[in-house]
Amino acid sequence: MHGGGGQLQGSAATWWFKGFGVSGLNPKVFLLFLAILPQFTDRTAAWPLPVQILTLGLVHIVTCAIVYLVVGYGSGAVLRSRPTASRIVGRISGAAMIAIGAFLIVDRLLL
Repeated sequence: MHGGGGQLQGSAATWWFKGFGVSGLNPKVFLLFLAILPQFTDRTAAWPLPVQILTLGLVHIVTCAIVYLVVGYGSGAVLRSRPTASRIVGRISGAAMIAIGAFLIVDRLLL
């Protein structure tokens, strides 16, 4: 959501909600919990298994929130102060998405 001057529009709460929705509804999160977290649990531990999984999940949420905040605010500050860098990052990101899409199409056609 860009305004006329390139400024982002919307309240902080709106962006937090969108970010939470995108990250929280990402199927990779559920696959992570199903595939990786059970390896770090112990049936004979003092904590019950559901508490262990919940604790590991909360640790994951907190660390992701910290990383996302640092990367988001840091990159926002850098890219706002350097419009040329912002355009370069946009072009590289776009080219990477096109390359990934082309690779997936070719891979699908070769199967």
